Amino acid sequence: MQRRTFVTAAAATLAAPMLHAQTLPSGPVRIVVGFPPGGGTDALARVVGQKLATMWNLSVVIENKAGAAGVIAADYVSKQPGDGNTLLMAHINSHALAPAMGLKLNYNAEKDFVPISMVGVTPMLLICNPDQPAKTVKDLVALCKANPGKISFASAGGGSAQHFALEMFKLRAQIFALHVPYRGSAPALTDLIGGQVNYCFETMTSATPFVKSGKVVALAQTRLKRAKSYPNVPTMAESGFPGFEATVWYGLMGPGKMPPAMAQRMNEDVNKVLAMPDVQEKMEQYGAEDGGGSIEKFASFIKDEQQKWAQVAKAANVKVDA
Repeated sequence: MQRRTFVTAAAATLAAPMLHAQTLPSGPVRIVVGFPPGGGTDALARVVGQKLATMWNLSVVIENKAGAAGVIAADYVSKQPGDGNTLLMAHINSHALAPAMGLKLNYNAEKDFVPISMVGVTPMLLICNPDQPAKTVKDLVALCKANPGKISFASAGGGSAQHFALEMFKLRAQIFALHVPYRGSAPALTDLIGGQVNYCFETMTSATPFVKSGKVVALAQTRLKRAKSYPNVPTMAESGFPGFEATVWYGLMGPGKMPPAMAQRMNEDVNKVLAMPDVQEKMEQYGAEDGGGSIEKFASFIKDEQQKWAQVAKAANVKVDA
């Protein structure tokens, strides 16, 4: 009896790591990013990917498939097998804003993906160059009301997170302002600094170097709480707009056919990565907070974002040609 018990226990001990290993991909892993190298999505994917490669003893590479604000990458991953070899660094554009605008997508943002883990949430900053007259949200609202349609706001493109933040602001403040879409954050910031446009909402990742150099001024940030890296900049909620929250978020997802056990294993490992001190330090540099948590929490967050931005798109009549 004792021998049988020993053999059974030994077999279970040997089988446990084998079963655990089956919840990982059998070969190299690609994390597909829908934006060019060097941006916030790409940077966070590389931070997480490097740690997972070590943890899994597998090659983890970042593959950039830029275009259509992340939609091309999302479409590609949605069609891949559920073996875990291809993952997506999902973004608010591909999984909340594009569906909110009713674009004709070749994927279903809910059914064609398996959420794995939130990687980070970043605020946007409401910024201007130092020559602009209004340096607080209250003064900016007054300026826009005194000059309807004349105060311009740049964005990284029609239907971008920056554009949606502006539309939410216009709705809440009941102002009429001029939206000037650019092809990306870089040209928008160039013209903002040069005075060709007056204000803009911009991701904290992109705006921070210019805030630190004094080329732009931060009036407010767009999460309900202040970011650790911007303790002295008030939130929009503190500036007279309770509940105002317009973030950019990033999360790891797999194709819809990925087994739940594999998604759960990856979720646990991503949580371990995000808890590492050196990873937390890098995340803070990008203004990314509140990563990790359960699969269910991430899925619920995405659903809430889709509903919120669909309401803004409808109220502001936001439409962008597919």
